[in-house]
Amino acid sequence: MKIGILGGGQLGRMLIQSALKYDDEFYTLDPASDAPCNTISHFTQGNFNDYETVLNFGKDKDVVSIEIEHVNADALAELEKQGIKVVPNAAIIKTIQQKILQKEFYKIHDIPSPEFQVVWNSDEKIIMPLPFVQKMNTGGYDGKGVQVIKTENDYQNLWKEASVIENLVDIDKELSVIVARNESGETKTFPVTEMVADPKLNLLDFNICPVFLSEDIQNQIDSITQKFLNAVNSPGLFAIELFLDKEGKVWVNETAPRLHNSGHQSQEGNANSQFEQMYRVVKNLPLADTDALGFSGMLNLVGAEGHAGKVIYEGMEDVLKLPKTYVHLYGKTETKPGRKMGHINVLADSREDLMEKLVKVKSMVRVIAE
Repeated sequence: MKIGILGGGQLGRMLIQSALKYDDEFYTLDPASDAPCNTISHFTQGNFNDYETVLNFGKDKDVVSIEIEHVNADALAELEKQGIKVVPNAAIIKTIQQKILQKEFYKIHDIPSPEFQVVWNSDEKIIMPLPFVQKMNTGGYDGKGVQVIKTENDYQNLWKEASVIENLVDIDKELSVIVARNESGETKTFPVTEMVADPKLNLLDFNICPVFLSEDIQNQIDSITQKFLNAVNSPGLFAIELFLDKEGKVWVNETAPRLHNSGHQSQEGNANSQFEQMYRVVKNLPLADTDALGFSGMLNLVGAEGHAGKVIYEGMEDVLKLPKTYVHLYGKTETKPGRKMGHINVLADSREDLMEKLVKVKSMVRVIAE
């Protein structure tokens, strides 16, 4: 099959790396000439937000998918009309890429998500009590486009763009669950992972699997995933990011209609990875076994503060000497502060052992510039 992917970043790269054992041709579209996919696919440099560019890219493909949601969904809808398969479909991409539509989707389908107010411009009165979260309607990614407004003084920092104003949850844990559905209607769910964020960068720092959850909390998550799969009338792989509050209630933070950072540890930690699963979804093949093989975790390799330029991975040789430690670099030659450059997966025999290893590995490696 000729499989087209909008976006040529690390998610697409790892999907293609995983699928190279099969017999398909991969085509990617990305605005950056040195995008991670440019050396392992038929690469087109172009804007995946431009209607005509997406239409021309997709018209001769058997199936078109995404590795980033900020794409031209109208062009994908037109490709569907022309008989090209789009996974996930254009309608759900359009819903999820706009926070306002995404929140209304949860409300309509009785999926628990924090209370919210929609504001279309800066003149509208905000009725949500302080503190609250502001999420820009479009364009948010990797912690960008989200801010917490804590005091009345912070009102001066409010963005003027259309936004969701959301009740601030008293968070105990941030969790993620990755679900998949193929065109035949078969579904599979990966074990829940816990996400530990870097408070400075607002990026995922560690990802841990499995998570010890009470029966009640697991049941809430199972209910959310079932409601979501019932509501999403589309094949696809979806990462549902969750908040567990201090009273034991689970809320949906947001959903990504694609591969996700919170599933990277599945590469070595599960019977099959999220990338294998995504390939099977795109091809409408039987879905893969998702069982956790033990304790696994992931840490992001991000550009160090004060370093921009040609990348050097300081301490990597020592990391490579460690047992059950797996390095995944993204093929990005230039680093800058906070840029995701790769990740490292770790396997362990217990949660305590896993956390110890993750903290140790994090202390050993730095992403710096020449």
